[in-house]
Amino acid sequence: MIATPGQPKKHYGIGGVNYHTGETVVIFRRRKRRPQIAEFLQQLLDKHPRQTIYVAWDNVNTHQDDEVEAVVRSAAGRLVLMYLPTYSPWLNPIEMLWRHFRREVTHCELFETVALLLQASKDFFDRFNRAPAQVLSIIGANPA
Repeated sequence: MIATPGQPKKHYGIGGVNYHTGETVVIFRRRKRRPQIAEFLQQLLDKHPRQTIYVAWDNVNTHQDDEVEAVVRSAAGRLVLMYLPTYSPWLNPIEMLWRHFRREVTHCELFETVALLLQASKDFFDRFNRAPAQVLSIIGANPA
């Protein structure tokens, strides 16, 4: 990312990976706060309208809020948050995919604009959603 005068235009990826299918759901936002976390959870629910969704969840403070709780309550038991121990990213499958993402997309790369960085990021996840077996391999899951 190119540094601009003042605060850089940061963007955050918020995502999840289906441990059984390799499918990902990822959103990129300027902030990673409670409303964006609630939005992500709602997108998971919208993508899987009938299934129970289990989310590996760390203890970051953006995960604890009335907005997030409202999404969980409205899911009527279909959204199960599985709290992970502190400092244990190896237990969360999406962390392995984020590591792969950083190596392939952002490591030693300089993008002329934030838009180009975001496009490269979206392209990565679009490509991997077309190759779920590769995602399963990266996260250490066995194909069904």
